[in-house]
Amino acid sequence: MAEALTELEKIQTRILQRITNLELSLETSYNNSSSATANSSLSAATAAATTTEGRLSSILVANGVRDFSFKRVPSDYYDWPLEARRDVLGAASIHHLCKSIVLVNTQAPSNITDCSDRNNSKYYVVVVQYTARFNAETVKNFLYTLNDGKIAKKKFNMRLAPEETSGKLTGYEHNGVTCVGMKTDIPVILDEAITKLNPDYFWLGGGEIDLKLGMRTSEFIKSVKPFIVNCSGA
Repeated sequence: MAEALTELEKIQTRILQRITNLELSLETSYNNSSSATANSSLSAATAAATTTEGRLSSILVANGVRDFSFKRVPSDYYDWPLEARRDVLGAASIHHLCKSIVLVNTQAPSNITDCSDRNNSKYYVVVVQYTARFNAETVKNFLYTLNDGKIAKKKFNMRLAPEETSGKLTGYEHNGVTCVGMKTDIPVILDEAITKLNPDYFWLGGGEIDLKLGMRTSEFIKSVKPFIVNCSGA
């Protein structure tokens, strides 16, 4: 009888040891799996932050913007009529399609070479609708008034900056220019007509040719803090 009990105890001990070993094996497997998942998530987050969309999203969120979205478009997007572009973006109308253009003051005094003076900058980015006709003369008059007439009006001559200059200043290529996350802190001018759009959500370049950015106008204004100027006509 005693021998039988001893053998039974040995069997129970071996069973308990096997259960312990199995539990340890499962725990190790789980930890390895969790670690791999965490590393994968971290890698994905890091990769997202290095993309244009990820970088600009981070900037927008940091500046309090919540209502925005990105949309990839086909490579021949700019060959399409405005109505087709509106449809692919889901924009409210063709008037909600906008672009960012870099202007240079070709008559600026020799000591004005950069964007350090917001009121009298060498360069400005203007956001205007595709359906509008930009009027550089209104920007000239605005800047003259902004400086209280202390700078001669002839010292303001706003022209489209060369594509190479635009790229160096913004970090974006043609048709991909956006005023979010630019290499240079260029003052921004928002055409007043855009602030009157209903609904107040417009689309502009998203940092890449085939990437577009949609934003709530009110949040764009709070984030970018542009000058609002009536600088276009229908």
